Amino acid sequence: MAENCTRKLIVEICNANNLMPKDGQGTASAYAIVDFAGQRRRTKTKFRDLNPVWDEKLEFLVHDIGSMASEILEINLYNDKKIGKRSNFLGKIKLAGTVFVSAGAESLVYYSLEKRSVFSQVKGEIGVKIFYVDEEAAPTPPEQKEETAEEKPPEEEKPAEENKEEAPKEEEKPNPPPPESSNPQDAVAASTSETNPAPEEENNQPLANKEEPPSETAKYKAETGKSTELIINNLELRSLSGDRNRIGYDLVDPMPFLYVRVVKAKVANKEPACPLHAKIVIGTHSIKTKTQIDRDWDQVFAFDKERLNSSSLEVSVWTEEGKNEEAPSSLAESCLGTVPFDLQEVPKRVPPDSPLAPQWYSLESESETGNDVMVAVWVGTQADEAFQEAWQSDSGGLIPETRAKVYLSPKLWYLRLTVIQTQDLQLDLVSEAKVRSPEIFVKALLGAQLFKTSRTQVGSAWNEDLVFVAAEPFEPFLVVKVEDASNGQSVGEVKIHVSSIDRRTDDKTEVKSRWFNLIGGENKPYAGRIHIRVCLEGGYHVLDEAAHVTSDVRATAKQLTKPPIGLLDVGIRGANNLLPVKTKDGPCGTTDAYVVAKYGPKWIRTRTILDRFNPHWNEQYTWDVYDPCTVLTIGVFDNGRYKGDKDVSIGKVRLRLSTLDMNKVYRNSHTLTVLSPDGAKKMGEIEIAIRFCCSSWLSLIQAYGSPMLPRMHHVSPLGPAQQDILRYTAMRIVTARLARSEPALGQEVVQFMLDSDTHVWSMRRSKANWFRVVGCLSRVASLVRWLDEIRTWVHPPTTVLVHGLLVAAVVCSHLVLPTIFMYAFLILALRLRYCRRIPYNVESRLSYVDVVSPDELDEEFDEFPTNKSSDTIRIRYDRLRALASRVQTLLGDVAVQGERLEALFSWKDPRATSILLVFCLFVSLLFYLVPLKVLVLGAGFYYIRHPRFQDDMPSIPINFFRRLPSLSDQIM
Repeated sequence: MAENCTRKLIVEICNANNLMPKDGQGTASAYAIVDFAGQRRRTKTKFRDLNPVWDEKLEFLVHDIGSMASEILEINLYNDKKIGKRSNFLGKIKLAGTVFVSAGAESLVYYSLEKRSVFSQVKGEIGVKIFYVDEEAAPTPPEQKEETAEEKPPEEEKPAEENKEEAPKEEEKPNPPPPESSNPQDAVAASTSETNPAPEEENNQPLANKEEPPSETAKYKAETGKSTELIINNLELRSLSGDRNRIGYDLVDPMPFLYVRVVKAKVANKEPACPLHAKIVIGTHSIKTKTQIDRDWDQVFAFDKERLNSSSLEVSVWTEEGKNEEAPSSLAESCLGTVPFDLQEVPKRVPPDSPLAPQWYSLESESETGNDVMVAVWVGTQADEAFQEAWQSDSGGLIPETRAKVYLSPKLWYLRLTVIQTQDLQLDLVSEAKVRSPEIFVKALLGAQLFKTSRTQVGSAWNEDLVFVAAEPFEPFLVVKVEDASNGQSVGEVKIHVSSIDRRTDDKTEVKSRWFNLIGGENKPYAGRIHIRVCLEGGYHVLDEAAHVTSDVRATAKQLTKPPIGLLDVGIRGANNLLPVKTKDGPCGTTDAYVVAKYGPKWIRTRTILDRFNPHWNEQYTWDVYDPCTVLTIGVFDNGRYKGDKDVSIGKVRLRLSTLDMNKVYRNSHTLTVLSPDGAKKMGEIEIAIRFCCSSWLSLIQAYGSPMLPRMHHVSPLGPAQQDILRYTAMRIVTARLARSEPALGQEVVQFMLDSDTHVWSMRRSKANWFRVVGCLSRVASLVRWLDEIRTWVHPPTTVLVHGLLVAAVVCSHLVLPTIFMYAFLILALRLRYCRRIPYNVESRLSYVDVVSPDELDEEFDEFPTNKSSDTIRIRYDRLRALASRVQTLLGDVAVQGERLEALFSWKDPRATSILLVFCLFVSLLFYLVPLKVLVLGAGFYYIRHPRFQDDMPSIPINFFRRLPSLSDQIM
């Protein structure tokens, strides 16, 4: 962006809905006051309207573009006090600068009005559009600048006291008269805005543009002429740019590295076109720079200091003579000199210390003189700014596939296409003659996504929605085709530019439908027309991962994004006892491990540590947290991509943020278990340090009361089947986009992190889910067993105590609920002592990976469709039938209980219903005559009576219920 660029913030106050009446007559005369960066604007007053429409644009000047994201925009609605005498406050909203978008990306967003205090009576919502425009200021001619510079110094040198004396004079100037208007309402509105500028509590602030003195950044820009546009949205990018420099590596151990920066060389007696390279030698370590003719390398090398086997460093410069293109390998290298360094005297540097300046060193040589090399040598850590771009000894040098990288998932939208109807279709006459009423359908394509409407006769309407997943940057066209179902031929098609499609953030924004002409081909420039409605839905969150491990629940539209509630710091420390994954130099095994972590749209990948079973990465990263009930996923992989192979998964760790305490560091080792067709295998352990920082308890508690997904998921929900299809489509899009990055994040890595195979049938998962249900019901079974033990007097003292509790509960019934909740409070408080201090992780026992059979695992990893033999398929089919029969019987038993209860009230068994009729009459009379406490006490004593007075056979109510009819005898 140009240095002389200015930014304006445009706030369009559109309308408000369902405001609180405040004028005593059931209405309100509302106007809006907007405050931003010390500036204030006001709209006109809309008289006696609870749903006012303003459609006014208010402009604000952004003083400091770099700090715009931290500014707060406040909109207050008031009732005009000239019309009514009651409280004038109607509501307010506060918006952070992170929701501001550039011109062209804005959309109408409705915000619920908030209270100013606990006693404020507020309701309704306000619809606004907010965007910013960057404008280039007109350049001042040089001559005019010089004249201005010559004329202005005396005024600029005035003391501050004179400026203060001039300020009141400017304020005392009378306001200009309002412009004449032919509309009396406009005149009244103008006079109202002048005579009644603000409510009583705001009278001390004028409505004019209150411009604050320029900020420090603006002064810096005016004095130096340098733009501050490179500081882009600190709240959004602090977790990206601040990973390594925010507070240092406080969750990981510092790793000492020897840094050698070779800048350039000066050679006295060589031709300018002679190629040169530098060589660095530390004991057995030897590396050389790239060969340059201009002798300017500027390369940084980082050596793991703990693995150095020498106390001296030598930097030498070599010339390559006799180089030609026909035989590049036949080079005659000659050394121009060497510079030795004693590693014991190398200085240490720890950020935020400034970088060490390189110096010229004379090359020592017996035959050459007058040659110099510019070198800088220091000892630092992995927190050094030069570490990321340096040649790293532990990750194989400058191999792109082994470097640490940060990736971002593409921004995903739902694209909704509503097909309404078609008209004037030019069908094939031959097919129309064969079929009296031909059927047609509409097919829509967006990239590789294809959806169809149902078939209908010509002239009928569909009114069907087709929902796609669109990723930025968008596909160029949305193709809509009309096809004849009788012969499968295309009637016509239309291409719609995706970038020109309207966007909306909620269901209140109306999207206009349009007619498009269909193009049939070269011989059919007009084949009819189609009536459709298309929009990009920004009010949904596009799920791109399994619902139970989601890490982001924000809406797509930036305007609906709330400020983050905290920060998540993750330190990838190292791994221990990793097993070999591949072979190297014969039977010997090796592992080239790296870590991938995903939270929200941000993916990180550590550098690859080559050929180590106990690698230590010691890298730290930061994420913004918008919802505490989300999951961080960390995976460990073996890097085979840098050799042309696929990466192999070693294990995965999931950590739910809601299980972590605030501002507490968890430093634990987690077991890595991988599941393969051969069974579950423990691959080692990974050590992670994690910290969830939150500055406000109130915002964290409020998050628990808000819905997980945005509003559009509740007011216009998608069906479960449709949402599953869209989720897997989004997974494929994210996988394809990240695979196209450089270096690529492999398809197998992304699919493993996103759990893209959760929809695939698995006998192991089915068993695990079944035992999860049994585990939940076991609590109820334990309670029923305890009551049965009391009823049968297994422990007589306990039964006697229950008798006493029953009498106390009946006599003092008003103390039952307080006692229950106090008991629950004490139980929860006591269980805090036994709370698990280690974050929960993936458990092998819960996943039933240790008891699964090899054939079941082979079935889980089988392709779809299967390519197994017919005998194997028959065995698996029979096993599935046996399992399905049990489920079938269970579902039938549950249905029988409900049908018996329904039959009792529908007179299917007249005698049973007659018995219930007489019983209800008797019980009603009994409740009228006998007090409720006596009945409860008698029923309790009867239930826990002594076994001598109990019968071994089932009770009468159970026998009665089991005899009721069901629909099972009517099923074939």
